[in-house]
Order: sequence, then C-alpha cells, then structure tokens
Amino acid sequence: MNIEHYYKYEEIKDYFDDWLEDCDSEWIKENIDDLHYHAFNTDYYIIGTYQAKEWLSDEVFNIINIIKEYENMLSCEVTDFSQPERVVNMYAYIVGEYIVNDYINSLEVKSA
Repeated sequence: MNIEHYYKYEEIKDYFDDWLEDCDSEWIKENIDDLHYHAFNTDYYIIGTYQAKEWLSDEVFNIINIIKEYENMLSCEVTDFSQPERVVNMYAYIVGEYIVNDYINSLEVKSA
C-alpha cells in the first residue's frame, strides 16, 4: 500500500507541518539529519489511553501489523501492544519517517 493511503497519514503530515512552522529555518538546516527524531521522538503524538484508543478506532489491528513489519524489518525493540499510547506513538513515528524523508527530498529537489 502507498504510504499516503495509510490510516491518518494526512493528520500526521499536518502535525509535522505544524511542527515545522514552529522551527526556525536555520535550525532546520542545521538539524536536517535529525528532523524525524525531533518531530516524532522527543514528544508524544497522542497522550492518554482513552485518546489513543479513540484514535486507533477499528484500524488497531492494521496498525499493529504495520508496526510489527517495521520492527521485524529493522530487528528493533518490540512495541508493547497492550498500551494504546505506545501503539499510536510508534505508528506516528513510522509514518512520520516517510513524511520527513519526503520533506527532505523536496528540499533537495528545490535546491538542485
């Protein structure tokens, strides 16, 4: 499936775009290699179990599958799927990785 068709892709992209607006352009240039980390790993995308459950809705099993595939591919730490906040935040982290890469690639195209 194309990443743009992932559940709540546009919402996560809007989150990143809003986050970028709060950043100084010089800071962005200096931290371009760490944008994903700063945008999606230094704060929670969703806080609260109830909010996370509502956000996950009936897509929870699809989201868990995406997370499992990602973690298996990278052989990284396994998310605790019993905690809805962690599931949402890991999913936003994964989708955010694609969004940030697209953003960086668009900058490189503009400067070329």
